[in-house]
Amino acid sequence: MCEIEGNAMKDLRPNMEDYEKTRNEFKLEVPEYFNFGFDVVDQWAEDRTKLALVSVNPDDTVQKHTFWDIKTGSNRVANVLKKLGLKKGDRVFIMLPQCAEWYMCMIGMFKLGIVPMPATAMCTAKDVEYRIKTAGAVMAISDGVGAVKVDDVFDDLDCLTKRMVLGDKREGWLSYDDEVAGASLQLEGVEKTRSDDTLLLYFTSGTTSYPKMVLHTQASYGIAHRITATFWQDLKPTDLHWTMSDTGWAKAAWGKLFGQWTVGAAVFQLEGKFDAKRTLGAMQNYGITTFCAPPTVYRVMVNADLKAFDLSDLRHCMAAGEPLNPEVMRIWKEGTGTHIYDGYGQTETVNLVANYRCLPIKPGSMGKPTPGFYVSVIDDEGNEVPPDTEGHIAVRVKPERPVGLFKEYWMEPDKTASAYMGDWYLTGDKAYKDTDGYLFFVGRVDDVIITSGYRIGPFEVESALLEHPAVQESAVVAAPDKTRGEVVKAFVILAPGFDGNDDLVKELQTHVKTVTAPYKYPRRIEFVTELPKTISGKIRRGELKEREWKDWKIK
Repeated sequence: MCEIEGNAMKDLRPNMEDYEKTRNEFKLEVPEYFNFGFDVVDQWAEDRTKLALVSVNPDDTVQKHTFWDIKTGSNRVANVLKKLGLKKGDRVFIMLPQCAEWYMCMIGMFKLGIVPMPATAMCTAKDVEYRIKTAGAVMAISDGVGAVKVDDVFDDLDCLTKRMVLGDKREGWLSYDDEVAGASLQLEGVEKTRSDDTLLLYFTSGTTSYPKMVLHTQASYGIAHRITATFWQDLKPTDLHWTMSDTGWAKAAWGKLFGQWTVGAAVFQLEGKFDAKRTLGAMQNYGITTFCAPPTVYRVMVNADLKAFDLSDLRHCMAAGEPLNPEVMRIWKEGTGTHIYDGYGQTETVNLVANYRCLPIKPGSMGKPTPGFYVSVIDDEGNEVPPDTEGHIAVRVKPERPVGLFKEYWMEPDKTASAYMGDWYLTGDKAYKDTDGYLFFVGRVDDVIITSGYRIGPFEVESALLEHPAVQESAVVAAPDKTRGEVVKAFVILAPGFDGNDDLVKELQTHVKTVTAPYKYPRRIEFVTELPKTISGKIRRGELKEREWKDWKIK
């Protein structure tokens, strides 16, 4: 197991013991100047033995890095970038796998006020071109695989003047290893960053348009992810935390960097193709104490023999990225002894809504608003709606804007303005809130299906389908219908051993009728082998819906 200081004396009390009291009293203090690299990483590095990062490579070799290692490594990177002439405000495209060097680069850029643009390795050359061109990135940092994609479009990238590759030697590219090896461990003469200075740019994985650039400041991510780590993730300095995420996703910022290191927890990462048994084995062998993964991962893992693994160090589990199915929560609890605490937020925010250890979980609910945010459900006019009434998930931004909300969609003022209504920021999602204040996700605003006067959220139907053993994954959209206007259609990927036929269609329809309200059952089911997804793994329901409506004419 990985030795974490004090792990034998774990404090199992939740960080938040009184939800209402904490919400009333909590307030983030934002200083005039702040830099995540200097004020968080380098502060923890004063203890040169404190573990920051455990990385397991695809061949299962292990690397451990202390905060001191991250401090000195990021200083080296910063000195390289200074030597190359990069300055505060410059944008850098970075596409690296789950490796320590990603952290060195990110922190090195933060220290200088250079703006990283993280990208997932799933990006195509076309995606790379769009991101670099749109942001005007002056440099790209990648490994050999990513470098090929950059080179494929390099001739069309006038803004890109510098390239640095990790691991390989490549014509036209600086060698990361050579450059960093010759750089100083000391970093001097750096301009201070203000709390409202730009920290990084994330590209949203939009379902209906090209990605927007989400601009975060040092405060909105570097400071405010303390909310994510303290209350929802319940992290302590003795934890070894694992969030399953590619480094190019905003989920990496949520679970692999900002909040975790702010509270002093160590971060775990496992590089390589996902495999349920390897994942569970790593949790056992390295003594993972807190774990967060997308619901899709949990859905696969609950099919394994959970009790065959010693997960006794595991004390707290979370899910995010999409709502979690109650059935999966039940099986995970039976197999591991731990609940799964669902949470909600966006690329544009830190954690907004969550289930907490101090409150009971309501299956199917994403929980209650986090301390620091007033989150509610409003109608189309900006008025809060009564309990059990569907509406827009919104964050109050007046009279005081909460810390943890993005600054803007960079260079797109119209899209920024459209995200607000009066005193509210609109998330673009719909939900309802029960009488106890728990929020229940319904779906994206443009995903809601209206059929025969009924409003149906696709998630509830997808959740019901996933409880049937024949269903591995599903996506539900509105399909055109002459009589009803719209009907529910499900695209279903079958689990191994099942064949799609008319009998199974009827069986699945009957199953949904018994699990949820009968009117929500899918009147049409199509068996498919794959579903269209964004590069961050979210299903493109909009694309499926467009296929259904493309040639539709009311006769």
